[in-house]
Amino acid sequence: MEFKSINPYNGTIVGTYTAETDEGVSKKLDDAEIAFKSWRKVPLQKRAEMMVKAGEILKENVEEYAKMISLEMGKPLSESRAEVNKCATVCDYYAKNAEKFLADEIIETDARKSFVRHDPIGAVLAIMPWNFPFWQVFRFAAPTLIAGNVAILKHAPNVFGCAEQIEAIFKKSGFPEGVFQNLIVHHDKTETIIAHDATKAITLTGSERAGAAVAQISGKYIKKTLLELGGNNAFIVWDDADIDKAVATALKARMLNCGQSCIAAKRFILMENIYEEFVSKFTVAVKNLKSGNPLEDGVQVGPLARKDLADQLQEQVRKSIEMGAELLLGGKQNGAYHEPTVLGNVKPGMPAFSEETFGPLAAMIKVKTIEEAFELSEQSRYGLGVTVCTTNIEKALEYAGEVSDGAYFINELVKSDPRLPFGGEKRSGYGRELSKDGMMEFMNRKTVYVK
Repeated sequence: MEFKSINPYNGTIVGTYTAETDEGVSKKLDDAEIAFKSWRKVPLQKRAEMMVKAGEILKENVEEYAKMISLEMGKPLSESRAEVNKCATVCDYYAKNAEKFLADEIIETDARKSFVRHDPIGAVLAIMPWNFPFWQVFRFAAPTLIAGNVAILKHAPNVFGCAEQIEAIFKKSGFPEGVFQNLIVHHDKTETIIAHDATKAITLTGSERAGAAVAQISGKYIKKTLLELGGNNAFIVWDDADIDKAVATALKARMLNCGQSCIAAKRFILMENIYEEFVSKFTVAVKNLKSGNPLEDGVQVGPLARKDLADQLQEQVRKSIEMGAELLLGGKQNGAYHEPTVLGNVKPGMPAFSEETFGPLAAMIKVKTIEEAFELSEQSRYGLGVTVCTTNIEKALEYAGEVSDGAYFINELVKSDPRLPFGGEKRSGYGRELSKDGMMEFMNRKTVYVK
């Protein structure tokens, strides 16, 4: 089987990749198991030095890697550069903090000595998405490899060029053979990989459907999973908010990566007193975004990663309008490109409210009270994050416990930061990435007791 990576902007072929044979997959998994036995014994400081080197390579070759990202999935070049640099940051963060995170935890009991030590578990399979093809991999790989585990990457087929570059980065950084391996395979090989004795855990970032399928297979073989799935984040604006600042934040929260982000703000829940002002200013800001070839500097909106994704978004727009939503801007599609679109007076039950919209579509929702705003925010099967814009910080903090999502941001878009745990609730998945929590997900927290 061959995979073709296709530039969504012009339809040209970026690269062609041949699928691994069954024998090739089996050998790489065996190699991972062998590599783990020696890799776990490499001193932590040495492992951290290699990760620092990986960060340096990323920074030295930003243009090369950014271009591949933009070619394969259509992200504006400026955003691709930022993604590569963020990967370097996460490499440095874990290299600096790993010793502290992995230190023994002394616990006082009636024993002479009792503590928890942190041992690596083996090979971790990473099933990664196309929307942040470098960042999603590095935020998993940095803590996992430094901790002494080894990694198997199964990337999305439309970004196999990025996958090969990432594997090359780790090799150039001095990571031994078998410690980080890229598999060119279709999803029909997933169960074979999970079932292999070498695979000890699985981390997946992707759709709700993919997460459910992988969790089911992993449960069959009693393998741990971490799932980071879809989102339908609410962006709540109170009466007292600084509207200009809220609009600027909202624009980035919705249109970054052409809206193709699980943590993007998708439902804008606005108090009725500021609804018209916010919607008017936001619509003008979206209208002024520059669309075009993502490889050209200054372009802010490119195509979606594939035509079928644009088709799906178009259908959600069409159905929402049929159900009474007001088309305020955009609404048209041309191939993989979908116009940045704003819908007004969106109500529960419309696709723009109830479904995850993975593209440049902003749904405007009017409410009378703060309580109604949070009630509508909770009307979602997803639970990644919520933003609240207000000048009354203390009052906003009082509502943090009322939100079931995994993140609650005040006056800022929901985003991932290496220093903070990241993950969702409900149909958005389970487990946490980043910070110390992300490193602990794939460790054997071993109790040691001395009488």
